[in-house]
Amino acid sequence: MKHTPTISAKFEVYLKQNDMTLSQFAEYSGVHQRTLSNWITQHRPVSVQQLDRITVAMDLLEGYFYDLYIENYIIELSPNFRRIEPLLYRCAELDKLDAIRRMVGHIMDNPLYASRLFDIAEALFNQRRHAAALLLYEIVAEVEKYQHSERLAICQYRIFTIQVGDDQGLNLKAATLFEPFVERLDEIDQLDALKDLANVYRSLRLWDRLDVIARKMRDKAEIQYTLEHQQKKRNHAQLEKKLSRPLFVYITYADLLCASVYEAKGDYDQALEYTYAYANLDWVKETDENTLHWIKQFQDWAEGNTYTYKLLSGDISVLNNYVEYIAASPDASEKEMITKLLNIMMAANRYQVDVDDILKQFETEIDSITQQQLSADMYTYQVVPEQSTRFKYELAKYYLNKGNYSLGFKHLLDVLFKSLVINKEAFFISCIKLFEQFKQFADFRLCTRYESLIREGRKERLFYY
Repeated sequence: MKHTPTISAKFEVYLKQNDMTLSQFAEYSGVHQRTLSNWITQHRPVSVQQLDRITVAMDLLEGYFYDLYIENYIIELSPNFRRIEPLLYRCAELDKLDAIRRMVGHIMDNPLYASRLFDIAEALFNQRRHAAALLLYEIVAEVEKYQHSERLAICQYRIFTIQVGDDQGLNLKAATLFEPFVERLDEIDQLDALKDLANVYRSLRLWDRLDVIARKMRDKAEIQYTLEHQQKKRNHAQLEKKLSRPLFVYITYADLLCASVYEAKGDYDQALEYTYAYANLDWVKETDENTLHWIKQFQDWAEGNTYTYKLLSGDISVLNNYVEYIAASPDASEKEMITKLLNIMMAANRYQVDVDDILKQFETEIDSITQQQLSADMYTYQVVPEQSTRFKYELAKYYLNKGNYSLGFKHLLDVLFKSLVINKEAFFISCIKLFEQFKQFADFRLCTRYESLIREGRKERLFYY
């Protein structure tokens, strides 16, 4: 049987090698001499905080003894959560995920620990220590997978939130796995969960799924809004604290999402109907500063989207007004600017409109689109990479159609590469079709780069012949 070394034995060796007394080390480390003595002679475990002081005094790296600590005082002894909990937090701080797995794997035979681990996961999530939190949520979810519990639903919600990134294939998987758990959440938490799901489906352009989720969010939000103003539910302060947005926003945002569904289907008349709905917010009863901010925001979106749907339906007469609207919004977020410029390029390609002057006017904004910094906000994190890639594709198509092959192929190959990064098959195939259409105008260097990206796409299984 293999003998497991102890930290205390290593500590005693250290004292002998450095010719130090227990008293000297106690003074140097700040750990009481009696504590050190009991640790060595009676094998009483030191706390994690004391172990950290000992480690620093021995001039070792943070967490150096954690693996041995787990072996000596957690695995070999009866589980003691007073020792386990602080060590979990410290391992999370140091990204020692394997150590967390060992500890939790040892104690999860007792399902009573699930509740305490969930609380720690929530704390780590709020501290944005997502890797460690994800590990704990997954373990708790596995333990409670046969329970129809709200805690299981929250675990799945957090897992979904953490896993959403810029790989659209993984995002679809995360959304598909999470969606069945939405109805198990608290009725208020469901609103943010539906909002987050909707943003993922929107970024994936899964319009039928988006339509279902948006309408469900609207129905639930309307019920809550009615109850709130009948004062038959929780008080306003509690409600606002729990939601990430004012309650009425979930109603109006659902209308905006439904408008985007009809836009994607080319039904611009219906898109306008939903746009007019969220432009008219006279029914909102609140008058606080945050509410007024959101009302102004939706009215601004409605103005821009009204121009958009008219423009995309072929009403080119609104183009100058739309450009003036964009120019009058210098503080627009990056995602908003990308979307507005994308609308112009789509209309230009669809109706053969010369927009060279507009491209020159917004040259600075266009240059920044390819260098965007992703936000922690889920909508921005999802939609910006998608929209910027779509914009560059439309830009490539515009320049190629105008005979500006240098710029056209440059943007097209950028989109082809980005399609690999975000795992977007539709973009990849569209780029192939467009390149093949203009391939006769590409030089050897461009063709070589193109073939290299095609091979990479085949390796990643983004497309098949």
